[in-house]
Amino acid sequence: MNQDFIISVIEMLGTFAFAISGIRHAAAKRFDWFGGYVCGIAVAIGGGTIRDVMLSTTPFWMTTPIYMICTAVALLTVAFFGRWMEPLKNAWFVFDTFGLALFTIAGIQKSLAFGQPVWVAIIMGCITGSAGGVIRDVLLNNEPVIFHKEIYAIACVLGGFVYWAGIVCNVPVEFTSIFTFFFICLIRFLAVRYHISLPILHSEDSNEK
Repeated sequence: MNQDFIISVIEMLGTFAFAISGIRHAAAKRFDWFGGYVCGIAVAIGGGTIRDVMLSTTPFWMTTPIYMICTAVALLTVAFFGRWMEPLKNAWFVFDTFGLALFTIAGIQKSLAFGQPVWVAIIMGCITGSAGGVIRDVLLNNEPVIFHKEIYAIACVLGGFVYWAGIVCNVPVEFTSIFTFFFICLIRFLAVRYHISLPILHSEDSNEK
């Protein structure tokens, strides 16, 4: 299977999943449809745009309108079916996790396709997966989730090492992508379920014990 096709499919799926997450957060702030669309676009293309600029290539969403259409479909999905989706426990968290995993993989694959070393590809995967969420949170005036003690960007990095292991073991890219996707999702789910986190920094003059 052509790797460019795989990257495109992953980016479209990631766009839809992340757009759903971003629009849901906008709905919680009672934004109108346009505001929701902007938040959906920001989280869906933000990380990939930063990646492509750093790779000195045309941002992926500028090559075809399909990503804008995906976000529009996500907006309509939330607008018309959100009330039925809301009762589904952790539904929105799942969409955000799927987007995180899919865009991490897309970032790694595209960086490798541009001849970058694996360690750079892992960083690019992390940026692609998590930067859009930072932009969304800034727009919504929320503390970026990447700065919380909750495992988020670390899941991208660990997933990158899993992808690297697949390369070393000559595993076909399709299987490597699938395994990396489930690994990132599993790390995120387990971290939230069992409250696994990194240590919190404390300043010397802090009153926190």
